[in-house]
Amino acid sequence: TIKQEFKGIDEHDHLVMSTDLDGRLPAVPLGSTVQIKPYKEIHQYSRNFIISSSSCNYTITSPDGDVQTRSYQWRQSIIFQTCPYDEAGWAGATLTTQQLSVDQIFVMFDANNHLIRYAMSNKIGPIHSSLLEQNPCFSGRHGCDINAVCTPGEGVRFSCECTAGFAGDGRYCHDIDECRETPSVCGPNAVCSNQPGSLRCECSAGFVFASDGKTCVEENRPVDHCQRGSHDCDVPQRALCRYTGGSAYICSCLPGFEGNGRGCRDVDECQQQDRCHAEASCSNTQGSFTCQCRPGFHGDGFHCSPTFSEREKTRCEQQRASAVADSDVPFSFRPRPTVGRYVPRCDERGAYEPTQCHQSIGQCWCVDANGQEVPNTRTGPHSSPPLCIDQAVTPAPIGPTPRPDVQPIAPGAYLLFAQSGKIEHVPLDGYIMRREEAKPLLHVPDRVVIAVAYDCVEKMVYWTDITGPAISKASLTGGDIYVCSSSELQSPEGIAIDHVARLLFWTDSTRDTIEVSKLDGSHRRVLFDTDLVNPRPIVTNPAYGRLYWADWNRDGPKIEMSNMDGTGRVVLVKDNLALPNGLTFDYENQQLCWADAGTRKVECMDPHRQLRRNIVEGIQYPFALVSFGRNLYYTDWRREAVVAVDRHLGKETEEFLPQKRSRLYGITTTATQCPQGMTSISQRGKAHLSVISLA
Repeated sequence: TIKQEFKGIDEHDHLVMSTDLDGRLPAVPLGSTVQIKPYKEIHQYSRNFIISSSSCNYTITSPDGDVQTRSYQWRQSIIFQTCPYDEAGWAGATLTTQQLSVDQIFVMFDANNHLIRYAMSNKIGPIHSSLLEQNPCFSGRHGCDINAVCTPGEGVRFSCECTAGFAGDGRYCHDIDECRETPSVCGPNAVCSNQPGSLRCECSAGFVFASDGKTCVEENRPVDHCQRGSHDCDVPQRALCRYTGGSAYICSCLPGFEGNGRGCRDVDECQQQDRCHAEASCSNTQGSFTCQCRPGFHGDGFHCSPTFSEREKTRCEQQRASAVADSDVPFSFRPRPTVGRYVPRCDERGAYEPTQCHQSIGQCWCVDANGQEVPNTRTGPHSSPPLCIDQAVTPAPIGPTPRPDVQPIAPGAYLLFAQSGKIEHVPLDGYIMRREEAKPLLHVPDRVVIAVAYDCVEKMVYWTDITGPAISKASLTGGDIYVCSSSELQSPEGIAIDHVARLLFWTDSTRDTIEVSKLDGSHRRVLFDTDLVNPRPIVTNPAYGRLYWADWNRDGPKIEMSNMDGTGRVVLVKDNLALPNGLTFDYENQQLCWADAGTRKVECMDPHRQLRRNIVEGIQYPFALVSFGRNLYYTDWRREAVVAVDRHLGKETEEFLPQKRSRLYGITTTATQCPQGMTSISQRGKAHLSVISLA
């Protein structure tokens, strides 16, 4: 006989009860396993009592493998007090029957805390009916965040509550950075690493955990002299120290220097032939060189042309002059174009402006560097002008021009963004941009760089340029540029890396294609070439083998998703979009985010449950977007800036204005390590593997 008395909820929100046991329980040998099979209970209840009965079988497996099957009968009576004021609700009520179905029972003894943990999976409802509406917590239609717990209530009511280590309203939960809130939580000689819902303590280099598993003590092991700075390599400006295991390391001179690594001397590139143009002077610098055109010539030093006192008119200027000169007003002090005639717009250098408009008919369109209309970009009256990329090459700067290669940067987290003929980097201190330390990473003269991406495995930066056109890459540790692909490209404007499967994806807005290859450009394949008008941003989710891209087609903008082998193509978002220009994927929270230059919003959604929410509104003209921790960073054409947005606070927190003011294009980050929790290639299924075996 078991008698229980429930005494209500105490001040700790715990249910208080007393239990009296009278009788004997069957003997179970020590170390045995007890398994209770699924069973059903019939509950009959009236105004002040509930009675139930059930019969259940269970098996006992002893440590030596002997199995016994036993059974028991269970009868219970529950007496309670109903509300004395609810007389009408029970008037004439008959005995009601319900069935409790128990599927799983789990019992575990926690020896450390002297607790018995008990859980069961069950469902209650009418005996002969399957039409009872199920609580959303059980059906999965609750909409709680992936990091929240759904608590069922009465009927179909429920509540969402963020789990430990997360904060929010339950519908959306964000990770609590315990390392920032309690910096000393891991103790001395340890590094705190924030994890989703928790934290991880790791001992600093040269230290290991003591026997208590918490305290970090000095370890007697080989030393990484490169990290400690106790090596005998030349200074970091001339040499690189590479740790090779144990206490060994290798010294090597940086590009532009020669020697054994312990002593490096500058290479005078000016002594080598054909470094600069024949009409340019070469100036040697430490580890590099510069070229400058001689007086009477202009150019970047690698290409020099004679300088004339009066510059010849460009094609745009000639076309404009012809339109303006054809005037039917004979006595005007200033020529004016004939009414209804199209007059091209030229910039201060005489090049075609990327957006051209015919005011008389109210239409605008994009043009290339030769003034030719880019297909599928023309807009009609009362529409916003199209989103046009300036395809004119930025003129060479006055003075010496640096050689086109990567200047090595120290390890750490950086923002990389494209600005016409160069890629700049801005160090990140947590989420703060160290603006005073921003500098160019890579100069690519005579190129218009659009999209940038980063491979966290090999520490390589990839980019597209539409003047080549080409897709190229270079190492952040320094060295020359490697061209991955330069054939059958017209306007590659989006690029993405799958660092797990070692794949390269890109969009071509003129060919209207989405393509894939290996990272070196080999085994190229077209994934999609239909139902695309203006594809631009593209991102990957290696954990699930997914590919996402946006098409800013003004007649039907959309964001799509597919598997990486081209199967399973679906439209994720098509409503309330205008110019979805920037796209990024947050690996940690599995969120797809985009910046829209038409709606002037930044939004995010869970692509699995398709829950969509606004992050910030009222932005100006975003081009590209990248996620890093709790922040989103985007480049803005009108502000000519990099803007930081705190997605948890829902507002902009910081702005970086480069020293040279012009349009900014693609943006990415260089994380110190690859995203955690990525599945291996073999776990992603045959669909993803078929992409890797491109033929």
